[in-house]
Amino acid sequence: MEYIFTLKYRLPDSEHDLDALAGRLGNSGCDDALIGIGQPGRLALEFTREAGSAHEALQSALADVKAIVPDAMLVEAAPDFVGLTDVAQVLGLTRQNMHKLMNRHRHSFPAPVHEGSTTIWHLAPVLSWLHDKGNYQLEHSLIELAQATMQINLARQVATAAPLPPGLVALFS
Repeated sequence: MEYIFTLKYRLPDSEHDLDALAGRLGNSGCDDALIGIGQPGRLALEFTREAGSAHEALQSALADVKAIVPDAMLVEAAPDFVGLTDVAQVLGLTRQNMHKLMNRHRHSFPAPVHEGSTTIWHLAPVLSWLHDKGNYQLEHSLIELAQATMQINLARQVATAAPLPPGLVALFS
């Protein structure tokens, strides 16, 4: 199956020659990725990768990038963090219709990751919620990919976070 996803990285200071980096990526296993190097110190790779599962596609892409740029730090795997407009686009709805749907089901709609001037959700729980409602045509591969990218982003956060004090750990168990 074909999976389309994006991996965003922070580059080490030693990566000055971005054209050479793009060449190394293209010649060493990432020839199925569009390379974005527009933001200084950042690298975005939009993969279209064939694999047996979303996890397999992501793991192979992560390993390929790690082999080519070992000191690059993963910032985000996408699709994962989304606003209502993003979800509406996936469903072919307007943002206003998505907002009405969320408000109509505010007690069962998935909790956001961040609330503020922009509210952000993990895509996987929103897609699962929509799938359970049964009114929306969702590709299983998109749900699988959203779950896999969420797991990668959460694992990255846990790996880089300071340990929680024991009393705080008990509150989340």
